Amino acid sequence: METKNVIYELRTKNGLSQDELAEKVFVTRQAVSRWENGETVPNTETLKQLSRFFNVSINTLLGSPRTLICQCCGMPLEDAIIGKDKDGSLNEDYCQWCYADGTYTYADMDDLIEVCVPHMVSEGFTEEQAREFLKQSLPSLDYWKNREGIGSDESFETLKKTLIAEINALGVEGMPKLEKLNALVGRFVNLEYPLPGGMKAKFLDDGATYLGNQLEAGGDKCFGVLANADFILICTYGRDGADPELIMYKKR
Repeated sequence: METKNVIYELRTKNGLSQDELAEKVFVTRQAVSRWENGETVPNTETLKQLSRFFNVSINTLLGSPRTLICQCCGMPLEDAIIGKDKDGSLNEDYCQWCYADGTYTYADMDDLIEVCVPHMVSEGFTEEQAREFLKQSLPSLDYWKNREGIGSDESFETLKKTLIAEINALGVEGMPKLEKLNALVGRFVNLEYPLPGGMKAKFLDDGATYLGNQLEAGGDKCFGVLANADFILICTYGRDGADPELIMYKKR
């Protein structure tokens, strides 16, 4: 799809006139008209504004000339899972699991491999095949090639250690000891919990990245742990997230 068609579809899908879109990205209506007629394409700064406004990658706006993959874990990237910089701009080099709000979430390749292997096994790889593939492919990605130049985010690693200590100190009955926290994207873990009075509620932002883990408690019962700098959430649920129950939601 060409840029002119992409912009037209995004504008009409969002119920905007050319005047309204022009106002949102600080250009004239005539400029929007020329984009949609294929006479011109937005300049670099305007592409960034359109990307933030529509929450799509610049690659998508340009008609997807490149195949994007996360330069940390190797996952193919679609707009819905691209990581974001601190200003909310999409960073087309990383997924939301590996990069969130300007922060790299993995400092150790072995930790990343441990997280990725179960997902690859569920897609038909053997555990041995998955580990071998990741050990061969990850070092070729930009993040790991340039790891020393990028540097480690000590504050993020400190936050993880602090959260693990706080969560274990809560002494939740029946919950196994928490050893690790991994990056988890909201919409994949945003369960709906029953509340008193028959109401149900979700507590997460689908588009945000959190720290969390699943802890097996015997049988089909699991404890789910989710946290960030502002809160700690602990729940239980059955197989595939069935019958979730909120155990604790604690502001930090």
